[in-house]
Amino acid sequence: MPASRPSAVLFDMDGTLVDTEHLWWQAAAELAAELDLTLTDADLPDVLGQAVEHTAAHLHRASRTSRPEGDLVAHLNDAFAAKVAAEIVPRPGALALLSALREANVPAALVSASPRRVVDLVLDALGPHWFATTLAAEDTPRTKPAPDPYLAAAERLGLAPAACVAVEDTPTGVASAHAAGCAVLAVPSAVPIAAGDGITVLDSLEQADLAFLGSLTASAS
Repeated sequence: MPASRPSAVLFDMDGTLVDTEHLWWQAAAELAAELDLTLTDADLPDVLGQAVEHTAAHLHRASRTSRPEGDLVAHLNDAFAAKVAAEIVPRPGALALLSALREANVPAALVSASPRRVVDLVLDALGPHWFATTLAAEDTPRTKPAPDPYLAAAERLGLAPAACVAVEDTPTGVASAHAAGCAVLAVPSAVPIAAGDGITVLDSLEQADLAFLGSLTASAS
């Protein structure tokens, strides 16, 4: 494959390909209100980009509620799934980049910390044909920020993580992809992300093309 193209691109879902981070925040904020809490910017690291269990545990601790954490997990899952089903909006440049990858025969993977039922709702809206493989929260022993999801995606594609570009929008997702050894393109959605060794930051997917993505793996090698 020409050096101007990546071997594969591994996409986060929420906040990266589809505009769902605000829906997740709404679901968490509504549950917090039921628990007599008001979410603020201080809660962002424990809500955005986190697995549902992490956010539920955060709300459980902050509210000191007697409701079991499992009940909070189920509530968040149900509320978020309903919101996603009603309102899925692709991020700017997402479909154009997926189309360019497909035309160039560069495999794409979906790597999400969301549960499978939410991933499937988004796939129904975007079209599953864009992706060679998809991973949801249940598909690995640990989810983001652990490297497991990105390691598993690369393994499924038969590639070394260093040959892949991971595209993320949160510090949690960036930490996961970076720990797996992927070159990382960060397109922040709600929380600022600093560029660093192996981590490139753009304002929008509209600024990325195949040559640019290929340059990220080339510079990381």
